[in-house]
Amino acid sequence: MMPNSNDDLQQVRARIAATAARMIAQDGADYSTAKTKAARQVLGVDRPSPNYLPDNLQVEDEVRRYQALFHGPAQAARLQHMRATALEVMEQLAEFRPYITGAVLNGTAGEHDDIHLQLFADSAKEVEIWLLNRNVNIEISETPHFKGGRHDPVETVSFMWQKEMVHAELYDLNDLRGALKPRADGSLQRADAATLHTLMNNDSLEQDE
Repeated sequence: MMPNSNDDLQQVRARIAATAARMIAQDGADYSTAKTKAARQVLGVDRPSPNYLPDNLQVEDEVRRYQALFHGPAQAARLQHMRATALEVMEQLAEFRPYITGAVLNGTAGEHDDIHLQLFADSAKEVEIWLLNRNVNIEISETPHFKGGRHDPVETVSFMWQKEMVHAELYDLNDLRGALKPRADGSLQRADAATLHTLMNNDSLEQDE
């Protein structure tokens, strides 16, 4: 189905966003892969044009709707547990200026999601040594820099904490400059421990109402 007007295009993007959201919530697909696969399903073509693809914010909204409809209290409990675990890790790693990102921050975390942190330190080795000295087994990989392809990928340490997988991207201190700008919709791209704690308190208040 190829749209032939702006209204049609918006409807197609909405369908693609809803289909992608289901893949993310059910299978743990990443946003890019989910959007591409969903576009193929909706449009019936192997290589859908990028202008048919919804942005991540639209897909995120659909993930939130899907989880509220199908997972409800179970997803809320899962999110609460992951945020509590993330806060514990961040407090332990306080000297490395930890910030939380991703699904645990934006509230869409489900059974397939992990905790994603960004640390800012003089050296990635400092973080690795800190973890190893506490007998934390780590795996090292690379993650694209959040500032885009003009910057080199950053080292990422992955480890288990309270039975949750944590991926901590290791940035230079200078990378923190300009990193706290909100997203296009005004929401946070990353949050420190104090902000996460506030989010958790607000969630608790909403549940008590």
